[in-house]
Amino acid sequence: MNQQLVETHSTTLSRTARVFNVIVRQSACRSPRYDRLMNTQPMDTAMVGIWLEDGTLQQRDDLPRPTPPDGEALVRVLRAGICNTDLELVRGYYPFRGVLGHEFVGVVESGPRTLVGRRVVGEINASCGGCSPCRAARPTHCSQRTVLGIVGRNGCFAEYLTLPAANLLPVPDALSTDHATFTEPLAAALEIQQQIQIRPEDRVLVIGDGKLGLLVAQTLALTGCAVTAAGRHVEKLDLLRARGIDTVIVGRNADADIEATEFDVAVEVTGNASGFALARQALRPRGTLVMKSTYAGELTVDASSLVVDEIKLIGSRCGPFAPAIRLLTERRVDVTPLIAARYPLAEGLAAFEHASQRGTLKVLLHMADDAR
Repeated sequence: MNQQLVETHSTTLSRTARVFNVIVRQSACRSPRYDRLMNTQPMDTAMVGIWLEDGTLQQRDDLPRPTPPDGEALVRVLRAGICNTDLELVRGYYPFRGVLGHEFVGVVESGPRTLVGRRVVGEINASCGGCSPCRAARPTHCSQRTVLGIVGRNGCFAEYLTLPAANLLPVPDALSTDHATFTEPLAAALEIQQQIQIRPEDRVLVIGDGKLGLLVAQTLALTGCAVTAAGRHVEKLDLLRARGIDTVIVGRNADADIEATEFDVAVEVTGNASGFALARQALRPRGTLVMKSTYAGELTVDASSLVVDEIKLIGSRCGPFAPAIRLLTERRVDVTPLIAARYPLAEGLAAFEHASQRGTLKVLLHMADDAR
């Protein structure tokens, strides 16, 4: 894939404003209650960040540096990745107000002694520990949880963030900061293997050649199963072909390349109705359909066919960080070709505009220099 890495130091924000209805402002009114909920308190020290409010994306330089409550750590963010979820939040997928972002690498500035000064990544769900799901060892479904940059908690598109210390995992010295930024989406890809057993004899179809789809295909291929990745972009699928993964182009009357009832497992990573329909059509009776993307609108499903063919539907989202860190450190998953562009935090609005362009892979935000 012929890729251009963007190191940009000047941008024109007018075009960004047309796309995202963006404004840049210096101050905003917040209630003390909101500050408590978002783990911030007004301080003399302000920080830069990307703020979402009422569907408007803002570049702010007056955000208060967060103060970690008991049990949490203050993290100085080094790098962050823009995810499709961030773009969907801007488009109104969920009514979030605050600093966006949940894929990051940072350095702990205050917290447990074993972590201070170390690079870390962080699991994004902050659970209460006392509700029924938490007591049943399902903390990602905690009824009182906050989610970094998504639900009730400021995210990582700023100079600092806070997370429970228990959520933080050290980044090995051998793992670069850019590559470690992929820990969260790679963990999401690995969650599939936590939910269902993938056998070497299984035929698995991955629908979607975006950022997450490319990671899902690579992780499934490591099991030894027969993976086929389906997508619309030849240059993206070429990344998988180079790793020995079978691919097929879909769309433009090319769906005939995927035979009906051919696959044991289909993973839908597009988040659209046509992707779901293709995944459903490809499954054999008693096959498994994994839904790896959220759907912004309603999805119409032929429920009778699911019953008749005894299809198992599985929703899948957040996954285990430790195995993801290990795969990245061992270079068993290649993320370098997935980096489409790099922007400084000060040009975050332009980074969002770039990330929103169809077919764009991962856009990274650089908050601070790091030699690794």
